[in-house]
Amino acid sequence: MKSLSVFASALVALTLLANPLAAKSDEHKKPAFNASWPKGRVTGFPIPRFVSLRSERANMRVGPSTDYPTKWVYSARGLPMEITEEYGNWRRVRDQDGATGWMLAPLLSSKRTAVVGPWLDQPAALNERPRPKARMIARLSPKVRLDILDCDGNWCRVSLRDRHLWGFIDQTLLWGVYPGELID
Repeated sequence: MKSLSVFASALVALTLLANPLAAKSDEHKKPAFNASWPKGRVTGFPIPRFVSLRSERANMRVGPSTDYPTKWVYSARGLPMEITEEYGNWRRVRDQDGATGWMLAPLLSSKRTAVVGPWLDQPAALNERPRPKARMIARLSPKVRLDILDCDGNWCRVSLRDRHLWGFIDQTLLWGVYPGELID
């Protein structure tokens, strides 16, 4: 079984005032967020959409019932998940590594989180202001988990759990937020 624990937190690897980020890959890109996307048949919310794990421990199952076997076990509250389908009290989800399966809706939260792009080869800049040339506060390794405070479609204001650190990161460098999506 896959256990995602404090692993993401261990990746924090902050290096203050370091080199700029290298060119990013295009293979992670999705179309810009569109509020007219199809709606979930249970909740009426857009599909797909991002949420996070509410529970300290959550099972991803092969199908939408406790009768189905557990596929993965997650132990990382706040990990972003993408909902791709709804069925009763179950949500089909995908994690940052592409694993898909079903989770009970009460295990998920509407609180928005993200991880620094798992596809990145180098750390991403956390800036003091929402500008490419702004002073860099830190470099964040891929898969570092962040709380989303707000996003303007280009930049997200984020905070690092338990680090008392916040700043701005290019929205395209995050998994857990769609390109162009606005969050307030």
